[in-house]
Amino acid sequence: MAKKDYYDVLEVSRDASQDEIKKAYRKQALKFHPDKNPGDKSAEENFKKAAEAYEVLRDPDKRSKYDRFGHAAFENAGAGGFGGGMTMEDIFSQFGDIFSGFGDFGFGGFGGSSRRGGGVIKGSNLRVKVKLNLKEVVNGVEKKIKVKKYVACESCNGTGAKDGNAMTTCSTCHGSGHVTRVTNTFLGQMQTSSTCPTCSGDGQVIRDKCEACYGEGIVKHEEVIKISIPAGVAEGMQVKVSGKGNAARRGGINGDLLVIIQEEKHPHLIREGNDLIHNLYLSIPQAALGDTVEIPTVDGKAKIKIDSGTQPGRILRLKGKGVPEVNGYGRGDLLVHINVWIPKNLDKEEQKLFEKMKQSDNFTPRPEKSEGGFFSRMKNFFEQ
Repeated sequence: MAKKDYYDVLEVSRDASQDEIKKAYRKQALKFHPDKNPGDKSAEENFKKAAEAYEVLRDPDKRSKYDRFGHAAFENAGAGGFGGGMTMEDIFSQFGDIFSGFGDFGFGGFGGSSRRGGGVIKGSNLRVKVKLNLKEVVNGVEKKIKVKKYVACESCNGTGAKDGNAMTTCSTCHGSGHVTRVTNTFLGQMQTSSTCPTCSGDGQVIRDKCEACYGEGIVKHEEVIKISIPAGVAEGMQVKVSGKGNAARRGGINGDLLVIIQEEKHPHLIREGNDLIHNLYLSIPQAALGDTVEIPTVDGKAKIKIDSGTQPGRILRLKGKGVPEVNGYGRGDLLVHINVWIPKNLDKEEQKLFEKMKQSDNFTPRPEKSEGGFFSRMKNFFEQ
């Protein structure tokens, strides 16, 4: 497939000035930036194509060769001398300052915007806590939460300017967003670069500020956000919803919404990793004679059979009745830990009954004929 003309990629005319080419590239780069289009391979390709076009057209010598010979001028070395195409690392390292016109307000600025690798302003992340019961943890759930956040001002389309276009190039930094100073030291001349004090790194100055957002480009707004929480999450885990955080000041990329999971305790089931544990208490007759009992599960109840002569400490396992592996395969088990309830107060008839059993040879403890100690029981459990 033939390559698209570089001027068409940046949507500029063939006689466009260097300033027009720079502005056109910045517009395309912001539009197709990976952070603004997470997981979109098409946007990533367009992002790379725009960088390739800008690499050629920003350089007078390369642009002259391209005007004469087209793409054939760079067939051996790649458009930007990267041979075989530009990587994302190449783009950010070469053109990181192209985004300086969107400002550099650092952590904790108005709306919490911060500059990311490559110079793109990104709004701050929002963090919210969401409580889930055990059923929601096991099955996954969709929640709707209401958050107050910064969004782009509708009155000025997020520019901060009253009519949306009342911007002028900063006369101090000439649109670069930073100023360079040369100082004389005993080691010689030293050059330093810092954020432009006139435009605060924007590269542009607002002539007439928007009255709705006071020139910031963002306003507070309440929004209901739908979030999908996968099955198997645990206490303290974080679920990220991309692009649902605060908007960046005067353009850029929205931050993310970070959902922190809190688990509510179940009245009858205890979570241990992906396994669930239920402590089942049997009466002495139930343990001796056997029985069918009902136990709680995540989705309701289940009946299990208790064999006659069941010893306290035995562990019964219901396979696949636990918590699923988050974003993976497999599921834990429901472990039923057997306890035998010994009454503390007996009436006279019960005392006589137990005295009679006490004299019976069958009620004399014989550990060697039992299921063994704790480690033996655990060995039998894992062999089930």
